[in-house]
Amino acid sequence: MADRSALRPVDHRAATAAARVGAESTQIERLPFDLSALESGGVFANVDASGFGLLDRRLDWRALGVALPRHGEFAFRPPRHGLVPDRYRLPLLRPAGRAHVILHRYSYHFRVVETVFESPEYRWLPWRAWPEFERRFEAERAHLDTALKAYEADHASIREQVLEAFRRLASDSTLRLEATGQAVPAGFEDALVHEVLAALPEPDNLRHRLSLRYRIGVFHLGSELLAEQRLAAEERRRLEAAQAEVRLELVRHDAERQLVQEQLWVERDRVRAQARAEEEDRRREAAVKERLRQLKLDAARERLQDTLSPLQEGARQLHATVFEAALAVRDSLRKNHALHGSSARKVHDLAHWFTAMNWTDDTQLEALIGELEGLAKLPTSKKRKRDVQPIDSVLSDIIALTYDNARAVLEPSRLDALEL
Repeated sequence: MADRSALRPVDHRAATAAARVGAESTQIERLPFDLSALESGGVFANVDASGFGLLDRRLDWRALGVALPRHGEFAFRPPRHGLVPDRYRLPLLRPAGRAHVILHRYSYHFRVVETVFESPEYRWLPWRAWPEFERRFEAERAHLDTALKAYEADHASIREQVLEAFRRLASDSTLRLEATGQAVPAGFEDALVHEVLAALPEPDNLRHRLSLRYRIGVFHLGSELLAEQRLAAEERRRLEAAQAEVRLELVRHDAERQLVQEQLWVERDRVRAQARAEEEDRRREAAVKERLRQLKLDAARERLQDTLSPLQEGARQLHATVFEAALAVRDSLRKNHALHGSSARKVHDLAHWFTAMNWTDDTQLEALIGELEGLAKLPTSKKRKRDVQPIDSVLSDIIALTYDNARAVLEPSRLDALEL
């Protein structure tokens, strides 16, 4: 039984206190402390009155015509004055004071509750006193509303009364300052009156700033706080888990999006590579076609060359024969300084042969041979020798014209001879 009682929290607290004060645990009294009656039998109430300081303000000593030393051992606090006449100001102020009196009349004050709350504002109000407290509190609020309406209705006259009263005060303050030998600044009276009128509250401002209400509170036990803290901790853990899942989902989405983007990049590179390969294939195909076309053209040129080569060979042979004949006639002409009968026959034979064999239509060579034949046919006399210079000139032209073809015909023969 002793072991079981030792497990109780009150016995544990008693043992702790006994150890600290050096006494036996049985000497420590168990004081009952039960707040259930306060929790179930009523509520904690507080009267909140705010904004009533607008009706009063502090006046400077100089505004009252009093000059005090600036430096001294004593502090003189300036007096307060009402901005509104008392017959309007007091009905506005009294509902707040009476509301606090009503709260104190129907409520109780517990020092232990004040210590726990760390504030003397709240008082315990039993439920049986609540209807009367509420009725009388609402009556005071109605009185405040009536006073506000009276202030609003007579605001113009109130302003005139304040203006008149403070003009007299400013005039008396000026006289007092002058009587004590103090310098009165220019516009002293107007500044004082303007300052007071600026501080005079407007009806709308006063209605919004004046507040009279009660506040209700209940116990918030430490065990409930601990339970709420546990609930808050659990909720925080759930929130962190949900946020972790959201972050994980975002990371997963980012990874999937990046994977899709990389796949798109790979597909784009593949398409580009395929396009480049196709373009390269087209270029190669075009190059092959162009090469085939060139080969076909070369083959056609070779076939054309093979077709024309007999004609060219015949022209070369013709020029070689004419070259040899013209060279022999010129050598004979230069050796004998005359065109003998055999040489003249060679010229005639060359002309007839060339006429028969000129199937290449070589007009230039034909004209030279015709000219040579004409010169060879000119008659000669015994007294006068034939002039061989024109014949030599024509023969030189013929030799020069046929030299290239004759050389092309003779060179292969020399090469063949060298090979043999």
